[in-house]
Amino acid sequence: MIAGQNAKYIVSALTAYKKGDRKHPTMRAIATSLTDQDMADLAAFYETENKAGDAAVNVAAVTPGPAIDVLLKKGNCISCHGDNFSKPIDPAYPKLGGQHADYLYYALKAYQTDKNPQVGRNNPIMAGMSRLFTHAELKELSTYLSTVPGQLATVPQARFR
Repeated sequence: MIAGQNAKYIVSALTAYKKGDRKHPTMRAIATSLTDQDMADLAAFYETENKAGDAAVNVAAVTPGPAIDVLLKKGNCISCHGDNFSKPIDPAYPKLGGQHADYLYYALKAYQTDKNPQVGRNNPIMAGMSRLFTHAELKELSTYLSTVPGQLATVPQARFR
């Protein structure tokens, strides 16, 4: 989900796809066709697309169980992604609260991937953090983060037609 995501993060992600720091053939093809202005315009659109989600950030997060709490502390997730995982300390960092669990799991695993031309993400901070976890632990974290009330949404397809 990108509606409600910070514009700076969306531009950062698209730039990483364009440079090859995020490896995904389809996203790279899309990103390489975009100018800097295209990226800024898309990011501005999506950032403002879910203003109703602002209220969700003030809803108390789902209390993690003891096992999840240990994992969150191990990764020190809140230090960068902020309260309710929707108030990152830098707008270039993503909001995670309420994001799809399968996307989060894929993204976290991608930071563990090296030397693969088709998949993976080059970010030393996230690579170091994600390597602390097994795939099962990443799946648990992803599942929990998807249950946290957040500001993200999916733009209905009808809006594009």
